[in-house]
This record gives sequence, C-alpha cells and structure tokens, in this order.
Amino acid sequence: MCMVIFAPIFAICAFATCGGYYGHLQVKVDCSDRRQSNLSIDIDFGYPFRLQEVHFKAPSCETKKEEILFLDGDFSPAAQFFLTVGVFAFLYSLLATIVYVFYQNKYLKNNRGPLVDFVVTVIFSFMWLVSSCCWAKTLSDIKTVTNPTQVLLLISACRAQQNKCMATQEPVWSQLNTSAVFGFVNVVLWVGNIWFVFKETGWYKTGQRYPTRNASGKRSSEMRQRLYSESSFEQPEEGFGPQPSRQNSFNQQVNRQGSFNQSQVSLSLPHAYLGKPVIYDRDNKVASQGPIIFVNKL
Repeated sequence: MCMVIFAPIFAICAFATCGGYYGHLQVKVDCSDRRQSNLSIDIDFGYPFRLQEVHFKAPSCETKKEEILFLDGDFSPAAQFFLTVGVFAFLYSLLATIVYVFYQNKYLKNNRGPLVDFVVTVIFSFMWLVSSCCWAKTLSDIKTVTNPTQVLLLISACRAQQNKCMATQEPVWSQLNTSAVFGFVNVVLWVGNIWFVFKETGWYKTGQRYPTRNASGKRSSEMRQRLYSESSFEQPEEGFGPQPSRQNSFNQQVNRQGSFNQSQVSLSLPHAYLGKPVIYDRDNKVASQGPIIFVNKL
C-alpha cells in the first residue's frame, strides 16, 4: 500500500527534475585590445547532456576572427537510463494502483498476481539502485566539465596573461541534486516494498500454514521430558517388580503417616470387642442381656 501511494509521486519527482533541467553558464573575455573583447559568452546545456554538441564562440584576441569551441563529454546514456526507469516505474505504479483497487479478487486468484508483482518489484528495486548510482556519478562529471575554470581553459585567449577572463554566471545545480536524491529515495521505497509484496505471495502463506518443525519439536521434547520427570518422581527408587497402583501407594502413605503419629504421641488405641447388650428397667435391674462391649485399657 505504501508503494501505491508514494511510488508514483517520487517517480515523477525523479524523472521530472532530471529531464526538465536547463543549465546556463556565462563567461566574459576581456582582451588587452578592447575592441576584440566579448563580455557576454552564453553557454547553454540541458537534458540529455550531450555536451560534445554544445558549442559557443569566443574571441581569439589576436585576430578579428572568433573561434568555435565545444564542451567535452557525452553523458546522455546515464541520464536517459535514469529517466527511463523513472517513467516505467511511474507507469507500473499507476497500473498496480488500478489493480489493487478495482481488481483485488483477480489479483489474488491462483496466486499469480502477487508472484508477478513480487518479481517486478525486485527488478525495479535493482534498476533504481543501478540507475541512481550511475546518475549520481554522471552528475559529478557534468559539474566538472561545466566548471567555469575548465571552460575558460578551452578558450585560447584566456591562456594569455594579458587577457582577463572570468565567469559572470554559473549553473544552478539544485534541481539535478534533487533528482539524484529522489532516485535514492525510490530505491529505499521499492526495496522496502519487497517485504509487503512478499507477504501476499504463496511462499509466505505456505510458511505460515506449516510452522517450523524445530519449534514444534522443541515443545514436544520439553513436554515429554516434563512428563518423564513427574513419572520418575512418583515411582519408587528400588525394585524392578510390578509397581503398586496409585490407590495402594496412597494407602501406604496414610498408614505410614498414622504409625508416625502414633509413635510421636506414644499412645495406642484401646482394643474393644462386642458382647451381648444389657437392658435395665426403672429399678436398675437387668431386664435382658444382649451383646456387651468390653474395653481393655493398656
């Protein structure tokens, strides 16, 4: 979703600032002979930066004829490559926006849409990285070639010490610097969008449907170890015969606890047994005799 919102905007900013650049350099040549001086020599250049085609006229200061000079370098490949990547990235972003908004069901059908989107996003990320690096290096070379000091060295009259040459107006590079910055911003945007597109593919969903075996195996092993430790704690330490049941072990513990309490108090329960009962009348005479309880005191 972040690519849908920001990718078209940053793509436009990148190729518009590069393709719409217009640079202007102005120098003057003040010859010792004032009649041959030229105080306004204009040098204009711009996209696609074929500087070897940019020419200007300068006085020779020795003759009345003017010499025609050309700048050095052809920097069109890197500039055109950068602009082409920006234009195609803008078009693909618009297409992706339309698909996400109006054709979401067809996009997710059979997992083809996310896979194609993922592959294209990776390709554009790589293309933005390569084109931005090339354009940044080319921009540095353009600044070097159009440096007023380098341009004045091309003029033969400026090599003579009696003549005075200087730049009256230098190119403004803020627009091209901005284009290079927007190029690397697009790199970060598209590389970061790879993760969000990957989450829509079947590869990510397959990994979520089947959790990793290492984690599940670790949990099962911990559970088995816990159960084994509990069972080993309940079992007696000695003997290899058949083990008593839980009820027998509980009765044995109760008996041991009862005998322990009896030994602490040093008392024993009185022994009793039943005899025939005895019934008395109102005069405390024995009317009938039944089972009698005899108690032996120890």
